[in-house]
Amino acid sequence: MVRISTCFVALLLMATVATAQKKVNPKKYAETITAADASKILYVLAGAEMEGRETATYGQKKAAAFIENHFTSLGLLPGNNGSYQMQYPVFRDSLLSSQISVNGTTFNLNTDFQPILQMSSSSTQFFSEVVLVGHGIVDEGWDDYANLDVMGKAVLILDGTPEGYSSKKKGWRAPGGMYGKIGTATLKGAAAIIIVTPGFPRREITPLGNMYTKLFSPKQGAVVYNISPAVAEKIVGQEWSNMNKKAMVVGKTITAEVMLELNKKVQMLNSSNVLGYIEGTDKKDEWLVITGHYDHLGKKGDVIYYGADDDGSGSTGVMEIAEAFAKAKADGKGPRRNVLFMTVSGEEKGLWGSEYFSEHPTMPLEKVTADLNIDMIGRIDTERKSGDTLNYIYVVGDDKLSTELKPLSEEVNNKNGKLTLDYKFNDPNDTEQIYFRSDHYNFARKGVPVIFYYDGMLKADYHKPTDTPDKISYDLLEKRARLVFYTAWEMANRETMMKRDLELPKMSRQ
Repeated sequence: MVRISTCFVALLLMATVATAQKKVNPKKYAETITAADASKILYVLAGAEMEGRETATYGQKKAAAFIENHFTSLGLLPGNNGSYQMQYPVFRDSLLSSQISVNGTTFNLNTDFQPILQMSSSSTQFFSEVVLVGHGIVDEGWDDYANLDVMGKAVLILDGTPEGYSSKKKGWRAPGGMYGKIGTATLKGAAAIIIVTPGFPRREITPLGNMYTKLFSPKQGAVVYNISPAVAEKIVGQEWSNMNKKAMVVGKTITAEVMLELNKKVQMLNSSNVLGYIEGTDKKDEWLVITGHYDHLGKKGDVIYYGADDDGSGSTGVMEIAEAFAKAKADGKGPRRNVLFMTVSGEEKGLWGSEYFSEHPTMPLEKVTADLNIDMIGRIDTERKSGDTLNYIYVVGDDKLSTELKPLSEEVNNKNGKLTLDYKFNDPNDTEQIYFRSDHYNFARKGVPVIFYYDGMLKADYHKPTDTPDKISYDLLEKRARLVFYTAWEMANRETMMKRDLELPKMSRQ
């Protein structure tokens, strides 16, 4: 009798497991993803009791607990070092007081000026002069800062753009827009940015500023104020009324005693991602990640922004797919690779949750075969053209980072999904820049191949209180979630990880 080594037995068992996995038909588990189950989940997740799930609020935390309970009920393992939640810090400014005085005259908050709270630190500044920089534009063939030194000084900027100015640069950071002007003044070293804007008196500034995640910075920026023309006239003097503000205004230094005071308190908050995973068999050092964001816009007064499609539908898909994999695991037919199911918060604020995960991953990202991200899969795009099939899903990013993504995706769909895969948003010239606007991008920028599943920009209900669970097409949600499951099944069980053989595309500056 030949003696068989322990090592040989282990290898034989691993081969047997791998062979068995390849022969498993996942249809039985895909069919556990149903419209009825999705409806039950989504009516809770996008219900009034979740208060719109705004990041770092009571509603978001309640939603996180609901998702965590679902993961634990399935027997998923905690995905963050023994915890189902990954906490990350969030900060919010609370305005205490603010004041502007010019040459001894004090002006009133909201009536005459407003600070831009998130861009400004608490400070009291006393300037003996202010540099008028016209419209504050620096662009090809145009420089309002020519021959002006504004380092450490207060700059006064006119609103809008002058006659005769045009730019090829578009978008919110264009040189003639407010953020473009602020960016230019900051680069020039200004200590205070004072922008003359119309519309005063204004509604009372909210005592709470926008949330943010970066509290510490190697360099503190300028304070930023919007002021009324009355304040500007007090700074500039008689010349203000004779100035042609629609034309190019030549910059100059103005003698004026200007006091700017801002006093705010920083609130320390937190939010979380919810993570659970199924352990793999013979490839448990490798991972597949399935994501969707569960946060939305919260409440404005008594009005709830339910976020049923955006992205209650995607989070529901993640939860349903997790259940399908868990049932396969319970039957002894679990995946070869670990599969992490993660719902993230902070997406609506700027992809915060996925960014935090990408900077604090719970596994080596080079061991992640792919991220499948689901953001809005429950509705039909109102912008689809006449004659377009409604049995579709937009697939984004499958032509990027890996040449293996699209062939695998299409093969799985042809065999199991039978959906029309629409590649509209893969266009590098996509004006919406959809590829860069959901959580998959924080995996892509780290080199992880991604596929993003999306139903389109529903202009009638997008980011409105009318995005409610009664408007979801649950049968279509079921089809789309099953397609993601079948794709995930193939990725989790194939012999090799997805290749990484294409470069990350860069965002187009529209």
